Amino acid sequence: MGILKEFRDFAVKGNVIDMAVGIIIGGAFGTIVSSLVSDVMMPPLGYIMGQVDFSDLALRLKDATPVMANGVPVVGADGKPKVDPEVVIKYGVFINAVIKFIIVAFAVFILVKAINTARKKLEKEAAAAAPAPPPGPTPTELLLAEIRDELKAQR
Repeated sequence: MGILKEFRDFAVKGNVIDMAVGIIIGGAFGTIVSSLVSDVMMPPLGYIMGQVDFSDLALRLKDATPVMANGVPVVGADGKPKVDPEVVIKYGVFINAVIKFIIVAFAVFILVKAINTARKKLEKEAAAAAPAPPPGPTPTELLLAEIRDELKAQR
């Protein structure tokens, strides 16, 4: 029973719930950023660069070729000719992913900066609202304490 109780305590802690909510919202935010980059930012950028769609940029290493056996195309079980797939490096998709990353990183930076600013402001307000420490002994009280200590030392 100990491990089940330990797991339950872990699962219902506030931090785990907060993390789960953050992951769900992060996934939704990723979809928004993906649409922002693909549908809003990249078309004008491609237009400025001469009708270039970054997602279509690729380096073709090998074209798709039909599979041949003794000079005859090989036919699959479905009746269609078998084809060796093309080999393509899609660096345009990578460029889109980098732009998406930069946008997400900047948004997270702004969010963390805002949270830190708010935290500093709250800490400053809490420090200002904290009660002042009690005043130390007055000179008269210090003198009386010395006299008391002298009298104790004489006994």
